Amino acid sequence: MPSDHQRPTHLNHICHLAHQAGWTTAQTVAAFVDCCGVSLLRAHRLARGWTLDEAVERLRALARSLPSPPSFDAKALRDWETHPSRKPRLRTVELLCCLYDSSPTQLGLTGQADGFTAPADTAREVSTVSLVTLPEVRVGILTGDDFDQFLNTARRTVDQTLASATVSEAQLDDLEQRLRFDRQAYMSTAPMPMLKLLFADLAEVERLHSQRQPPRSQLRLSEMTAIVSTLIADALMKLGRLRDARGWYATAQTAADETDNKTLRARVRVQAAMLPYYYGPLSHAVSLAREARYLSRQSPSPTAAFASAAEARALARREDKAGARQAIHLACRLLDYCDPDDRQDDAWAFPVRRMYLYLSGAHTALGEVREARKAQDEALKLYPDHDGIDPALLHLEAALCLVAERSAGEACQLAARTLLQVPENQRTRILSHRAQQVIEALPPSQRRTREVRELGDVLMLPTASV
Repeated sequence: MPSDHQRPTHLNHICHLAHQAGWTTAQTVAAFVDCCGVSLLRAHRLARGWTLDEAVERLRALARSLPSPPSFDAKALRDWETHPSRKPRLRTVELLCCLYDSSPTQLGLTGQADGFTAPADTAREVSTVSLVTLPEVRVGILTGDDFDQFLNTARRTVDQTLASATVSEAQLDDLEQRLRFDRQAYMSTAPMPMLKLLFADLAEVERLHSQRQPPRSQLRLSEMTAIVSTLIADALMKLGRLRDARGWYATAQTAADETDNKTLRARVRVQAAMLPYYYGPLSHAVSLAREARYLSRQSPSPTAAFASAAEARALARREDKAGARQAIHLACRLLDYCDPDDRQDDAWAFPVRRMYLYLSGAHTALGEVREARKAQDEALKLYPDHDGIDPALLHLEAALCLVAERSAGEACQLAARTLLQVPENQRTRILSHRAQQVIEALPPSQRRTREVRELGDVLMLPTASV
């Protein structure tokens, strides 16, 4: 276990996130546990920024008031933090609870604290991260059925609070700032770590949303719920958790429809259209994108352009060439008429490069290779590092263009090279699904070549999952 003077990068990253977003101590503790795998006891110390020696000195100061103070040192505290089998005596547990203003359960010391009752002022359970710390289970170690249960319980909790209806404006501003930070982090963070951060902040939104709030505050909380639920759904879709993603998109729509914000309602729907676009049915993708376009028809906006572009590529894959070309024209015209939302570091924005991504998908499906390549080249110019899922999708669409040009071997080589260049924690099912379409686009007589076999071997490599 590294010393506090040699903290791993991910611990420093959590410290930075907590400071920038103004997390509560409880949220910071949950993030350390879920994202870094440290014990609850150590997480409480790290969340306060204390070294081992500083924490021991504070413990000793508390112990001086006792008739027979227990003895301990930095080595003992490190052992309690890093070895679950080594726990302090009951009197020391009491001191630790006072030091961290927590209960034995919150410190992971229940085994040594039977019968211990925390003082009234330490009974504040970590309610702000209730979605992250389900009973005896943490997102960081959930797999299989446990993760299924977590997702379903978390979504039902949010749905229930949406059905029920005092927080200050400053608290809401702080929450929105934290969510903006999440949206920025989403651009470069792999889906699974991102889910942990999103659930941590959603828990705080849900806690406030479950209480009766003034109408204006309730609307702002509904908007936050809609945005976070959409990002959760998007991350789950990338991981191949299609049923769960569908449920969270529905939750996002429920939250958005509680507001009078038509732009938000449209944006949630056009984001949700991605799932049926990649995995079907395409008719559902067209329907969601078209509904989003109707909601945003009052004036030209990036969201209106987004909706038309999404409708265009879905229609193109349905082989509705006339409808797709009309939607492409409308999307470009709408974007020309409005100020582009060109925030490159915000997952909730619709920058020009994303428009090119959608145009690439539409032209590729229409077999318009020249137009597709132009869109791909323009988009990739705006992705300086060519990292992440979107650039990989652009390269895979370039591979599909090669198939249309009867360059099967080159197409498979490009698809394989693209997948291998993506870090494993971002090599998600959505990419392997798109790469598989390169093989499926080949005539059956060309699917037994060496290049096809090599691409098939790459598709067997591990992908990001839960």
